[in-house]
This record gives sequence, structure tokens and C-alpha cells, in this order.
Amino acid sequence: MQNSSPIAAALPDEGAQPSLQAYFRPGLSPDDIEQVHRLRRAQPLLQGFTALFYGGSDSILVRLLVLHELASVPDTSTLTRADINARLGYLEAESLETVLYRLRSHQLLNWDAGQGVYRVTPLARNILSAIDSLMALARDDDEAEMGFLLSQVAGSQAVGGVTVEQLQHLLGRMVDLTEEFRDAIASGSEFRLRAAQEKWHTACDWVEKGSQILQAITNDPDADAATHRAAQAIGRAQSALLNMQGMFSRALNQIERQRVHLGQSGLSTTDIKTWLMQHEDLAGLASNAVAIPVTPMFITPSEMIDVAEAELFADRNTTLPAELPKGEDASIVSNGTPATPVELDAWLNRLGAFAASASADNAGKTAGNRVQDTLLPANFAVASYRASLLPLLGDESEASLQGGTATMARLPLEFTPQEGMVKLKDPHVAAMSNATLALAPASDNKPEPQHD
Repeated sequence: MQNSSPIAAALPDEGAQPSLQAYFRPGLSPDDIEQVHRLRRAQPLLQGFTALFYGGSDSILVRLLVLHELASVPDTSTLTRADINARLGYLEAESLETVLYRLRSHQLLNWDAGQGVYRVTPLARNILSAIDSLMALARDDDEAEMGFLLSQVAGSQAVGGVTVEQLQHLLGRMVDLTEEFRDAIASGSEFRLRAAQEKWHTACDWVEKGSQILQAITNDPDADAATHRAAQAIGRAQSALLNMQGMFSRALNQIERQRVHLGQSGLSTTDIKTWLMQHEDLAGLASNAVAIPVTPMFITPSEMIDVAEAELFADRNTTLPAELPKGEDASIVSNGTPATPVELDAWLNRLGAFAASASADNAGKTAGNRVQDTLLPANFAVASYRASLLPLLGDESEASLQGGTATMARLPLEFTPQEGMVKLKDPHVAAMSNATLALAPASDNKPEPQHD
């Protein structure tokens, strides 16, 4: 049987440690590839990383722990075995010996047999510095993940050794962020948009910090053409990132216009979704809330066609009556409700009595009376109805008409509202606007026009 996976058959055996040539196509030499030559020159550095990061995660953690402890001794560059045992006494002796042997074998530790001391090599210190820088930036919650790349560019620029590869890594990250933000905007999800906008703010902070570095690289006369091109490409990528603020604003405004509010509660669907996302067990919210479980009903297409066909023929078979229905006399309903509402009649009688009493007591004077003394006692609905009619007193346009409100407008009374509220000791009305109700001046007491 012929193998159906020629790619898998062509791959070399990892355990047999094949030569580098075995990974490349026949007739092609690895030495002809520039990146291979560059990686070969860095072989000692790569072997140092291999010594630290080969194997399980626990072994890697212990190796980094030991190397970091040995490199963090500030007052001396040499360590005896007694010093090492004292600093790493919490490790098993056999495990410590295994780690020290691996570090010595890969030139991360030097053993001076004549003096009987260990020394941390410069290669090990460079590796630890790179790892510590990456770990420190990871602790700073760099959501844009540009801090380490930009720090590498800044450090290399400070010592005059920035490379095109470092700039390309930074450019690649900016392009990735731009695509990620565009996808978030196209998704139309408010939560994804706001998360992307937060990351965008972090990226803009790094862009602002890196602008001066890129300007120095662009203005450097000693930089080659490839470095200039990479720096200019990064500048264009920065402009594309900064221009996305308007896109975020338009997308969020569109979502705001389409937001659905739940009645007059002030809550929106976004508030409900935010609240639901804070609960890990959504099914638990329905505990003791649904007495009978919901039973899903499923209908196949054939059953749907049968039901639709039956409904169609049922409409067609419906026969309309041949004759029109006979006419019937309309029912006569007598309306016993008086034209003037009962409350209006009672209010007019009350105001008429008040006007007569004020006219007799004041003998034509215009002393005022507190309006609450006339409106009350009454429940809140009746008191509100009475108060709503008070502005009609003395209204000439209303007085020229007919009806109960016209009769009220012709009463010889004057309603005068004032500022503030008056607190009341009433079981139905707690407070009322400050106002007075008094007999109108004599000049305004005109005879009521008679209407037929």
C-alpha cells in the first residue's frame, strides 16, 4: 500500500539527529540561505537557550532559578560550592548537582578547578537579562505587547546597533494590531469594540514613546537604506493606528443609536449582558425559577408541508353566504350621565359659597384667603382636579363661552399664585403651592352675561 502522505514520509526522524541538509530539498545548500548563516553564527547563544529550555516545565523552572540565584550575587564574581549550597539549600543535593552539571556543559557556568570556584559567564547574564526584561514587561499588563519589541529597538539605537530585523518585528506587531482592531470594528460587538479600544489606547502610548526613537533612526546618516525603509514603514503603520480613533467612535456611536432600552427602567440590553457575563453558572440563575422544564418541539419539513397544505385547502373550501344578512334596528342607549360632571358642580357650588361669604364678610374689601382652605378637605385626586381649574377664574375668553368652566370663569374671584410650597397636615395632601383666593376688586365684578 502506497503512503498517502508524502510530506510526512519525507520528514527526517527527529530522534536520529539528522544533518541540516536533510531538512532541505535536494540540490539546495543551507549555506546559500542568509538566515541560516546568521543563525549559525549565533549557535552558542542558541545552545544556551536550549540548555535552559529543553525538557519539562518543572526542569526549566529549576534551571532558571539556580542560574538567577547565582547571577544575582552582587559583591563577588566567584562562588564556591559552599556558597552555592548556602544560597540554594532548599534544593535537593542531587538535583542541584544535576542542574550545575548541565549549566557547565553548555558554557553558562565556568568551573575554575585551580581555585575551586564557579563563575557565571557573560552569555548566561545576557540570556537572563533578556528573560527578565520580557518578564517585567509581561507584569506591566502590556495588552498591546509592544513594550518588549520597542525596548529592544530603543536599546539597540542607544548603543548604535539597531538592526532591520528588530524594526521588522516591531512593524509586524503593528500590522497585526491594525488588523485585529479592524476585525473588532467589523464584528459590531460592543464588548469586543471596547476591549479593542482599550488595547488601542495602550498601543498609542507605545507609539508616542517610540516616535522619537524612529525619528532618530530616520535622521541617522549612518543607517543603511533597508533600515530607513523599515523605519518609514513603521511610521506609516503608526499613522494607520492613530487614524483608527475615528473608526472606533463611529462604530460605538452606531451601536449607541441601536441600543435597546427595557421600558422606562433605564436598563439596556448591554447592561443585561454585562450582568450575565459576571455569572459563571448561567444555568444556576434558573434554579427554583422554572417549575416545569421547557420541552423543545421539533417539526420536520414534511410535517410543515402537510400543515401548510391543510391550511391552504381550508381557506379555499370556505363558502361565503349567498345573501346579505338582514338588517337589525340599532340599539338605543340612554346616557344618564349629566352634561356637567358631578365634581365640577360641587366645586362651582363651593366657590359660589366662598364668593358670597367673602363678599359679605369683607364688604367689598380684597383680603385674601389661603387656597388650601378652599381646596381641602378632599382626597388627592379631587384636590388636584379643583386646583387645575383655578387658573380659569377671571379668564375673559372662557367667560364668553357656555358651560361649567365658563360659569367658573365669571365668578367674582381672583386666584393669585405665589412662590414656594406650603406643608400641610392633611392625610391625603402633604404639600401645596403657595397661593391665595380672594374676592376680585370691585372694578372686576361685572354682571354675568345671560345666555339663552
